[in-house]
Amino acid sequence: MMPFPVSVCGFSLRDTSLRVFIFNPAALRSIQEVRRSLPIFPYRDDLLAAIHEHQVLVIEGETGSGKTTQIPQYLLEDGYTKGGMKIGCTQPRRVAAMSVAARVAEEMSVKLGNEVGYSIRFEDCTSERTVLKYMTDGMLLREFLTEPDLASYSVVIIDEAHERTLHTDILFGLIKDIARFRPDLKVLVASATLDTERFSCFFDDAPVFRIPGRRFPVDIFYTKAPEADYLDACVVSVLQIHVTQPPGDILVFLTGQEEIEACCEMLQERCRRLGSKIAELLVLPIYANLPSDMQAKIFTPTPPGARKVVVATNIAETSLTIDGIIYVIDPGFCKQKSYNARTGMESLIVTPCSRASANQRAGRAGRVAAGKCFRLYTAWAFKHEMEETTIPEIQRTNLGNVVLLLKSLGINDLIHFDFMDPPPHETLVLALEQLYALGALNHLGELTKLGRRMAELPVDPMLSKMVLASEQYKCSEEVLTIAAMLSVNNSIFYRPKDKVVGGYSTQWCYENFIQFRSMRRARDVRDQLEGLMDRIEVEMVSCDGDNIPIRKAVTAGYFYHTARLSKGGYKTVKHQQTVYVHPNSSLFEEQPRWLIYHELVFTTKEFMRQVLLGFVWIFPLKKRAAAFWTI
Repeated sequence: MMPFPVSVCGFSLRDTSLRVFIFNPAALRSIQEVRRSLPIFPYRDDLLAAIHEHQVLVIEGETGSGKTTQIPQYLLEDGYTKGGMKIGCTQPRRVAAMSVAARVAEEMSVKLGNEVGYSIRFEDCTSERTVLKYMTDGMLLREFLTEPDLASYSVVIIDEAHERTLHTDILFGLIKDIARFRPDLKVLVASATLDTERFSCFFDDAPVFRIPGRRFPVDIFYTKAPEADYLDACVVSVLQIHVTQPPGDILVFLTGQEEIEACCEMLQERCRRLGSKIAELLVLPIYANLPSDMQAKIFTPTPPGARKVVVATNIAETSLTIDGIIYVIDPGFCKQKSYNARTGMESLIVTPCSRASANQRAGRAGRVAAGKCFRLYTAWAFKHEMEETTIPEIQRTNLGNVVLLLKSLGINDLIHFDFMDPPPHETLVLALEQLYALGALNHLGELTKLGRRMAELPVDPMLSKMVLASEQYKCSEEVLTIAAMLSVNNSIFYRPKDKVVGGYSTQWCYENFIQFRSMRRARDVRDQLEGLMDRIEVEMVSCDGDNIPIRKAVTAGYFYHTARLSKGGYKTVKHQQTVYVHPNSSLFEEQPRWLIYHELVFTTKEFMRQVLLGFVWIFPLKKRAAAFWTI
C-alpha cells in the first residue's frame, strides 16, 4: 500500500464521509511524480504481460511498493474495464478499503464513488459508473449470493492475502472453482513476502511475480533476558532512542487500545518531567476506535527538531505505511482471536506473534533509510518460542456465518470444500448444529426458507434470527435498533449512562461520554438493515414500549446463549460453564434467575456481554431448545 500524507490526500481514516478534493495542476503533477517513483513502476509492462499470459498470478511485493493502488490503474489503462466490466480489489480491513479507494480516486482525478468506489459492510460508496471497486473480502464473498460466477468482473485482486483472514480463505476456494469455468476471469493474489509459494501451490502452481520494495538494511537487536514488563520496557526504549539516536521517527507495536493509551500516557508524563532537557517528542496513537482526526495525525510530517513516535496495533505491520520510520520497537505480542468450540466462547488473547509477523515489523524500519529494530525478547525466544507463521483465522473462529453463506451458495459438502487449511471438524459440526437449532437448516442439512432469508442479512446467524423473529412478535422497529447497536463493536459508551439518545446530537454524546462516531455508524447500520428487511418483505412495526415482545424476539435468536443462576453463580445451560455478569452491567446487583447474553468474552474472567433479564418468557422455548441441544 502507498503512503498517503493527509496534506496531499485530503481525507482521514475511518471517516465515513470521505471526499476527494480538486487539486491544482501542480499538485496533480506531484501526484504523478509520486506514482512514477514507486518501486512497482519500472515493472508495469512486464506485469501486464504476465497477467495477459496467465489466468492466475501470485504477486509478491513489499508493503509500500504500490501494488494496491497501482495495479488496478494499470489494468484499467490496459483495457480490462471495456464493455462495462469491473476490477475488484479486496482488503482484509475496512480502514484500508476506504483509504486506498480515496487515494486512487485522487490519483485518477475523479470523485470518490464514481469511477472509483469502495464497499464495506453497511456502507456502499459506489455507483453504476464504478469500474475500480475496493472492498472488504467479506463484501466480495456476499456478492457471490447475487452473482455466483462474478460475471461483471474481468479481474479480481485478493490483496494482503498473507493475513489469511476467514473471508479470504473462503474466497480462495470459491474463486479457484469459478476460474476453471471462466477462463476470461483474471485472478491476482497479492501478498507481502510471506506464504507466496503456498498460494502458488494452492492455485495449481500459478506463477509468482516478484516486485522488489524499497528495502534498506535493518539492524536487529534483542534483549539479553526476558522483559518482566514489556509496556514499561517500550517506554524506556523510546526515551533511550530519543536521547541517544540520530533523527528518525519511532514505531511501537502494542496489542490494543488499553495498552496504547497507557503507553502514550506514560511517555507524555515522563516527557513533561524532563521538560526542556530533551527535544520535542510527538506521541501519536493509532487503533481502530480512535476518532478519525486523531488517526490522521500519524501521516503528518514531523516538524523540524522534533521526533514522532507512533504507537500502533498490528495494523501498521502491512496495511498502513507511515513515512519517516527509522526505529521499530517490537515487544513480540499481538491480540489474536481464539474460539473454543466446546464452550462456544470467543476470546481475544494476548499471545506471542509469529516469526513472520516479527520480520514484517522489522521491515517497517527499512522503508526510507537504514533502520534499527529493537526486539524486547531474546534471540532464543525468537527461534524457539514463536510459531513460524500465524494460525489462519479459519482454524480459530466461529464458522456459523460462513457455513450459512456457503449453504446459500449451494455448497452442501463442506467437509470436502477446497480449503487451503481446513477448519477443525468440531467447529464445523457446531456451526451446523447451531444453524439447525435456529431453523436455518433442516434435518438433512439443507437450507430452509428461513435460512435463505437469514443469509440475506450480513450479521451473525443468531442476530439475523432475532431480527426476523421480531416480525412475528410485532417489534421489528425496536429490535432493528438493538441489532444496529450490537453491530458497532461495543464502542458506544465511554461509561454506561441510563439515558436515551435524542436528535442525533453531537453535544449530547460529548456530555454523556458517548462516542458520536459510533452512534452515527449505528444509525447507518440500522438504515441498511431496514433496507434489507424491505427487500425480504419483513413488515416494520413497533411494540410501543412493551418489552415482552422484544425479549421473545431476542430469545428466538439467542436461546443458545442462556445462563441460569445456581449456587456457584451463573452457568450456561448448554455447556454448564461458569460465567459472570460484568461489574459495569446494570444487572450486576440484581442477580436474576435467568439471563440471555449477546456474547462471552474472556478478560480476567468469562464475562457475559450485553445481558438481558429472562424469566417467564423463556420456559416455552426451554423444552424446544433442549431437544436441539441433544444433537
